[in-house]
Amino acid sequence: MPARRVVTGRSQEPRRRYAEELRRLRTARGLSLRALAEAVGWDPSLFAKLESGETLGSPEVAEALDQFYGTPGLLLAMWEMALGDLTQFKEKYRRYMALEAEALSLWQYSVSRPPGLLQTAAYAQEALTAGGLSGKELDQQVEARVGRRKALEGKGAPPFRVILAEAALRNSLRDPKAWREQLEHLLEWSERPNITLHVLPFGTGPHGLDSTDTMFLRLPGGRTVAYAENDVWGELIEETNKVEQLHRTYDEVRDLALSPAESRKFILRMLEEVPCDPSI
Repeated sequence: MPARRVVTGRSQEPRRRYAEELRRLRTARGLSLRALAEAVGWDPSLFAKLESGETLGSPEVAEALDQFYGTPGLLLAMWEMALGDLTQFKEKYRRYMALEAEALSLWQYSVSRPPGLLQTAAYAQEALTAGGLSGKELDQQVEARVGRRKALEGKGAPPFRVILAEAALRNSLRDPKAWREQLEHLLEWSERPNITLHVLPFGTGPHGLDSTDTMFLRLPGGRTVAYAENDVWGELIEETNKVEQLHRTYDEVRDLALSPAESRKFILRMLEEVPCDPSI
């Protein structure tokens, strides 16, 4: 006899479960969205979007609601689970994202943009909009991209080495203030003990990763996989010989790049080129 399916009446998808729990807590108190907003201090439209699953909001909102409802830590934990829900990623990235979450160390080469793990929300928004996303899907993907960075924080965070082609640092945002924040963000994160950042300046000549963004993940058990992509395709590479060959090419590119100290000086010089905000 097949096992009985447990029916709870609630979604088991973390993002939907979070939205349902927020709605349940509010209605149990007999509050309207406007009354809740007045009590907690945010706009009613935000709570409407939270309860419909249109957005996850910020951890500060989850913490404020935990305090208001007397559910210490519960809603924040549900928010973190919803943020990490792999169902918000496109199908071709799902297996890669699952492996990235397990990685003990990461190495990346970025051709034309700062790596997703180190993008600000403003950069992610503009990059994803250029890729054709809009509306609810855009909001979800921005949240997901920024949320991935949590894996690099805290005790036990994996080492992450990044080689940035100079083109990635010349591909600026339209808003100078947002672009300045992105460059400052890279500098700030490069100071973390688990982050190593190299810049590959123009003029180093052709190499084997000229047009391909590449990420390597070292997994538990010692296995390493790679994910390579350009504007047309993306491929998860798991065959040992291919990964080793690609990693040798990565090492050759790293040898051409600036040292971490010189790379920081390079980005600082770029910051001096960004127009200042005239309102300051």
